[in-house]
Amino acid sequence: MQDRPSTPKGAYTARASWGAELASPLVFTVEQRDALRERVLRLAEEDDRVVAGAAVGSLAVGDGDRFSDLDLTFGIADHVAVTEVLDDWTTTLIDELGALQLADLVHDPTIYRVFLLPDALQFDLSMTPAAHFRPAGPRFRLLFGETAAGEPEVPRQPGGLFIPTPAVAADIFGWGVIYALHARACIERGRVWQAEHYVGAVRDHGLSLACLRRGLPAVQARGYDDLPPDTLAGFDGTCAGSVEPDALRAALSASVRALLHEGAEADLAHAVVVAERLSPLH
Repeated sequence: MQDRPSTPKGAYTARASWGAELASPLVFTVEQRDALRERVLRLAEEDDRVVAGAAVGSLAVGDGDRFSDLDLTFGIADHVAVTEVLDDWTTTLIDELGALQLADLVHDPTIYRVFLLPDALQFDLSMTPAAHFRPAGPRFRLLFGETAAGEPEVPRQPGGLFIPTPAVAADIFGWGVIYALHARACIERGRVWQAEHYVGAVRDHGLSLACLRRGLPAVQARGYDDLPPDTLAGFDGTCAGSVEPDALRAALSASVRALLHEGAEADLAHAVVVAERLSPLH
């Protein structure tokens, strides 16, 4: 059973050259985001293991805005392991487009993978076995194929207040980057309290990295006050003090610098590339 009329996979063709769109050092353009969308849909078209696809998030229910990231989800043939397709696509996105894998989130049976592309373009990719591929919320627009019949086996839950993050340096750093991108978008959209929350999350992920490197507990900020004074000095200016946009931008800039410094200190291989791509934020 499908939610709405679908279109053939073959209806999608690339309308722009991604390589040509990446010439600008500025934050991504809508044209770059559209080019990425078309390239990913072409990947789906060429992959027989992919049986359905949908847009999710803000772009599923409208045109989004200048700062909307790209969210696409796909149904995978039931005889194929989702991780197999996801890893194959990850290799292609890295090799062709210079994507960086920031973080994974598993919400069984769906796996979400977040990428950072040049010009600070975030791409959220998720894959689900076809037997479970159906809307998880109202922001879902079927692009091709069919959704699974029936209701989800597990009723939709309200979710927790925070996304659980393993105490692994790469994961902490990756989520810090994601929150930085969200903070920037919220500031520009005038959602100042949400922006303040995300700025704090960037700062907390940087402090958590500092704790992890020194063997201090990061849970509930228990080790923050035990960090060396010179380390804590690196977080000066990361508290906004107000929700005025300029104050939020300054705090975000300081928080991103601190996060990037801690990522480099943790010897994360992609920290330098992330710093280049987040240059408009720090």
